[in-house]
Amino acid sequence: MTSILTSLGRTVLAGFVLLILIIFALGGNFNSLELPFLFRWIHVMVGIMWVGLLWYFNFVQIPSMPKIPDEQKPAIVKVIAPTALFWFRWAALFTVVSGLILAVLNGYAHQAFTLQAPFRAIGLGMWIALIMAFNVWFIIWPNQKRALGIVAVEPDVKAKSARVAMLISRFNTILSVPMLFLMSAQSHNTSWFVIVS
Repeated sequence: MTSILTSLGRTVLAGFVLLILIIFALGGNFNSLELPFLFRWIHVMVGIMWVGLLWYFNFVQIPSMPKIPDEQKPAIVKVIAPTALFWFRWAALFTVVSGLILAVLNGYAHQAFTLQAPFRAIGLGMWIALIMAFNVWFIIWPNQKRALGIVAVEPDVKAKSARVAMLISRFNTILSVPMLFLMSAQSHNTSWFVIVS
C-alpha cells in the first residue's frame, strides 16, 4: 500500500481503479456512460484543481511568504511556485475547454454565451471563467515568470511583476465567488433567476 501512496502517479491511478470498482459494485454499466456526464465530471475535477490552486495561492502561499525566512524562500520560488503554477494554468485551460465541450454537448452554448434565458446564470459564469482564464495565461503567468526569475529582468521589474501577479490573482479570487455560485445555481437552484429570465 505504501508503494501506491509514495507515488503521485500511482495514487491517482489507484483513485481511478477505486472508482471503477465502485461503479461495478453499484451495478454501473459503462455502456450507458453519456458523453455530457463524462465531460461534466472532467470539468468539475479540473475546475476543483484550478480554483483550489487559486485559493491556495491567495489563502496560503501569498500570506505566508513574509513569514518565511529569506534563506528558505528559494525553495518556494524555485520549486513549489513554478510547479503549482504549471498545474494552475493547465487546470484553467482544461476547465474552460471541458466546460465549452459540455455546453456544446448539452446544446446550450449559444444561449449561454449570448446570456439568453434560461441559461443566463451559467452564461455569465462562463464569461467570468473566461476572464479568469485569460488573466491566468496572459497576465498572471507572464508576470510570475518575471517574478520567479524564470525570465531574467531587473529587480524593480521583478518586484512590479510580483505585485501585478498578486493583484490579478486576488481579482480572480473575487471573480471565483460569483462564478462558482452562478455555475451551481444554474443547475441546482433555477428559481434564483426566474425574475431575470
